Amino acid sequence: MIPLFLYRILTVLCAPFIYGWIYVRCHKGKEDVTRLNERFGRPNRIRTSGRLIWMHGASVGECLSMLPLIKKIIDENPDIHVMVTSGTVTSAKLMTERLPNRAFHQYVPIDLPWAVQRFVRYWHPDAAFWFESEFWPNLLSAVASSGAPLVLLNGRISDRSFRRWQRALWFIRPILRLFTLSLGQTKEDTHRLKKLGAKQALYVGNLKYAAVPAVFDATELTTLKEQIGPRPCWCAGSTHADEEARLADVHIRLKQQFKGLLWICSPRHPTRGDMLEKMFLSKGLQVARRSRHEPLTPQTDVYLADTIGEMGLIYQLAPLVFVGGSLIPFGGQNMLEPMRFKRVVFVGPHPFNFKEIMAAALADQAIIQVKDEKELEQRMAFFLTHADSVRAVSERAQRVALSEMAVLERIYTALCEQVEVF
Repeated sequence: MIPLFLYRILTVLCAPFIYGWIYVRCHKGKEDVTRLNERFGRPNRIRTSGRLIWMHGASVGECLSMLPLIKKIIDENPDIHVMVTSGTVTSAKLMTERLPNRAFHQYVPIDLPWAVQRFVRYWHPDAAFWFESEFWPNLLSAVASSGAPLVLLNGRISDRSFRRWQRALWFIRPILRLFTLSLGQTKEDTHRLKKLGAKQALYVGNLKYAAVPAVFDATELTTLKEQIGPRPCWCAGSTHADEEARLADVHIRLKQQFKGLLWICSPRHPTRGDMLEKMFLSKGLQVARRSRHEPLTPQTDVYLADTIGEMGLIYQLAPLVFVGGSLIPFGGQNMLEPMRFKRVVFVGPHPFNFKEIMAAALADQAIIQVKDEKELEQRMAFFLTHADSVRAVSERAQRVALSEMAVLERIYTALCEQVEVF
């Protein structure tokens, strides 16, 4: 455990810089100043009596994937409460809105020894479930030292991370061995976890398949559909920097072929709304912003959906959906969300965070992968003129998205068998 000890010493020495980094994030709006104490391990609520399960996810994607399991645990165990931690303002807002009774959100403490120890001592969880791939050594060490079972759920080791960790086995191996059980997101992830030193790594399925369809306001959906009317329409969801400008050019060219074409753009980070609006206007596109409650009119070229937690609404407004983070080498965002709503889903050349899902969807011809914007424009134009193809592909997409719903039961069963908490 010498590497972890050295890491602990390093974080102590770097504490002034870490504090400075937190306050810079506050200035940029990336921290919730009203709950900043939580980031230093100071809670904002009283710990309830009884058993407490702690679930941690880095941001929105991980938090959304844990919701079905939270509901399952609460339904099956009337005396258990669930605490969810994450590190982003967006995920905190989303969890506050969506968590069921007996579940609540706290910000994850920064990885300083005194902050994490204060946090773990206060909450004293009966078990801690970590989602995907955020390994904070001080925090994980504090949980393991408390005696609580520590489980990695939907564990993911990307190609890049695997190459990096293979060169630093001396560091990652003691971290992974803190986990009582590691459930890989895919068979490949499970293999990599074993190679990197996880004590007990199993594969029972990808929890992302168990996610419930995103919630939406039915009245808002009706209103927006009425405003759109018979106009042809496409959507780009969870887009990233550098993608929106390229997609805007695609839309401008498509507009020349399809009169009245509307583009709905939902950026991954809604705080970029002002910048995106300026960019769209500079390209001659008329913009209506959802954050300002601006209505869609016949003159609107781009509906900028710069709000949080409304993808269930946005994905139902257009039959054709491009999923962001895939035109750039980011790894892609979750394509299962629009597929569940029976949409024709397009992704770029870089959806490498979802290899298993992509393989299943491509094998069933249930998703459209393009190599660049030019091919996206061509394939989009095809589907805008072939309603039969839209129906066929969208039906296959929904079938793939719903094909592994039993994974939740398999994961819960594995937890019951391997972890003495339920």
